[in-house]
Amino acid sequence: MIYTEITPNPASLKFVTGQILIKNGTADFPDASQTEDAPIVARIFNFRFVESVFIGRNFITITKGADFQWEEVIPAMKDFLKSYFNSGQPILTGKYLIESEEVTEEGEIEQKIRKLIDESVRPAVAMDGGDIIYQGFENGVVKLKLMGSCSGCPSAMITLKAGIEGMLTRMIPEVTSVEAV
Repeated sequence: MIYTEITPNPASLKFVTGQILIKNGTADFPDASQTEDAPIVARIFNFRFVESVFIGRNFITITKGADFQWEEVIPAMKDFLKSYFNSGQPILTGKYLIESEEVTEEGEIEQKIRKLIDESVRPAVAMDGGDIIYQGFENGVVKLKLMGSCSGCPSAMITLKAGIEGMLTRMIPEVTSVEAV
């Protein structure tokens, strides 16, 4: 069964699949140029209305072009996804199947930042069909990458500044601001 959930981004819709699509992390495809290890995504980009694709644990977020209405996108995408899943074709291959441990040497502040983002921010953002990935901390500034429905969302900067920046600056005094990269 596949159902849709709205996201704060009116151009993005979350298609919840009811099956595990990716074991660890997420996969972001802002365009069709890097889909060699994502057969399903390569096929999704064949639809004229698709501008970007984001894959979470059990959902696919589609961002559509402004010239298309959800009424025409939803049935076409649901039919495609059902057919694709029933065909037994691989969803993701190659690098997406490798479970790798990131080995980084981070200081205490970076570990606190990453923990707050991973435990408090990312689950909430995933519910809206996106993801926010920690990219670094330098001179008081936390750098985050916005993906899925967060990318291009009208309310993303409010979430970033009022929500995430507010939380991090309260919880970790060394943090002075948050920026999207």
